[in-house]
Amino acid sequence: MKKISICLISFMFLLLLSILMFLGGLSFLFMDYSLIIEWEILSINSNLIVMSILLDWMSMLFMGFVLFISCMVIFYSEEYMMGDLTINRFIILVLMFVFSMMLLIISPNLISILLGWDGLGLVSYCLVIYYQNVKSYNAGMITALMNRVGDVMLLIAITWMLNFGSWNYIYYLDLMVNDLSMQIIALLVMIASMTKSAQIPFSSWLPAAMAAPTPVSALVHSSTLVTAGVYLLIRFSVVLNLYLNLYLLLIGVLTMFMAGLGANFEFDLKKIIALSTLSQLGLMMSILGMGNYKLAFFHLLTHAMFKALLFMCAGCVIHNLKGIQDIRFMGNLMVYMPLTCISLNISNMALCGMPFLAGFYSKDLILESISMMNVNILVYILFFLSTGLTVCYSFRLSYYSITGDFNFYSFHNLNDEGWIMLKSMLVMLMFVVFVGSGLSWLIFPFPIMICLPMWMKFMALMVSILGGWMGYEVSQFSVVWISKSMQFYSVSYFLGNMWFMPVISTFFMNYVPLMLSFNLFKSFDQGWNEYFGGQGIYMNLNSNSKFFQFFQNNSMKIYLILMVFWLMVLMIMLFM
Repeated sequence: MKKISICLISFMFLLLLSILMFLGGLSFLFMDYSLIIEWEILSINSNLIVMSILLDWMSMLFMGFVLFISCMVIFYSEEYMMGDLTINRFIILVLMFVFSMMLLIISPNLISILLGWDGLGLVSYCLVIYYQNVKSYNAGMITALMNRVGDVMLLIAITWMLNFGSWNYIYYLDLMVNDLSMQIIALLVMIASMTKSAQIPFSSWLPAAMAAPTPVSALVHSSTLVTAGVYLLIRFSVVLNLYLNLYLLLIGVLTMFMAGLGANFEFDLKKIIALSTLSQLGLMMSILGMGNYKLAFFHLLTHAMFKALLFMCAGCVIHNLKGIQDIRFMGNLMVYMPLTCISLNISNMALCGMPFLAGFYSKDLILESISMMNVNILVYILFFLSTGLTVCYSFRLSYYSITGDFNFYSFHNLNDEGWIMLKSMLVMLMFVVFVGSGLSWLIFPFPIMICLPMWMKFMALMVSILGGWMGYEVSQFSVVWISKSMQFYSVSYFLGNMWFMPVISTFFMNYVPLMLSFNLFKSFDQGWNEYFGGQGIYMNLNSNSKFFQFFQNNSMKIYLILMVFWLMVLMIMLFM
């Protein structure tokens, strides 16, 4: 009873808080109102320690979404983690995770942002290694170390902020747009955001973090850890100059393309959804690179809803399949788990941007606004290719898991009777259907004029249909001809392994420095350094002491010889 109560108390508290934040965000949006609260913690000899809080429509809406998804995930965890003896610790870790995210969202100050940022990194490490095995430890280590790069960049940005009057960056964004110090700070913040949002070349930790329990994945990949970088860049979007924007655009588009390709060669259910998150993060980053921060924020919110539901459905499937994550073991689950499969299908279609679901309003607007912009043809082609690949892997996932042949054990207990999990999933489903249109009316109150020729207007739809057809074809025939062609196997290994990024970030970052340090240790610390240092000095002193000890052994012969030597020296001195 005690274990259930902590879930329910957390659920009720977060739900109430999310409703308050959402309503507050709406009122701030309608009034075009912002609020900065400064709380003086300590004052010693004119040195102030002040905690600043920024409340505007963006931070409050985002907090409402994060708290709503968190409360649903905690409610979902009550059944998913039922057999776990340490569920209280798990819920407390999730609450700490949410608190760190809140601190990051409401901070206009780089110091308090670093506290939330580091809190996210530390708690995410604790959650990734929650199931204690070698895979989890490795995944946790790569997650922690990749995020440390971002922490260091923020620390350097904090030192650069000493050029200004305080660490409240929000005061200097408009005034110091062309200032060199602010450009350097913007570059550092951009690199930090790229590590947290897993852009190339920091992408390998995101699929590795799937070692965490599925409710954590639903929270991390929808609205907390990976979106922290995007949110911070939205705040700093004013000071990003042309070169930084171009770099961000290129990196975002490449990440989106790489993740879309990789997901089509993956068979792990959670990794496919993780790579789809990576693809959507690339989309948000590239939109930020084009300077449209409102559109990036809109997609951030809609993506949070359907991605959380997608992970919840995946968790329900894995839970029923007794921990099996390989989609080749699934198939025809619609017969046994209809409600879960309906939710999975709808969230998948929202991800693809099917009309009138949450993803459609943001993705269609993004693609049409790109068609109107003056962008590079390579970027334009990669955008639409990546959209097609999104539909491709979504259809492939649906084919392997929901339809197709039943590939699980003949003796099974597949059912849809996890009512606590289903309740949270069905509540999320309502939001996945309706939140896109509602937010588009709220965030963009005035209609956006999009003037495109017919073929460009239908291009997004055509690419989606083509991608869906490709996904079906790949699912039908890939097993036969991929297994026969070893040449294609090497290509698929390269594409499916995220362009060897996990190998590079583990082998070159761990193995090469370890071997280098080992060789240095052997040749320097235990080699020349030892010869000229500790052991060498010891051997010299030892032999010298033995030599002098030989003189001091009271030998008559030595005394006589020394006396002769002394007399000879004396005679030489006298005659000179």
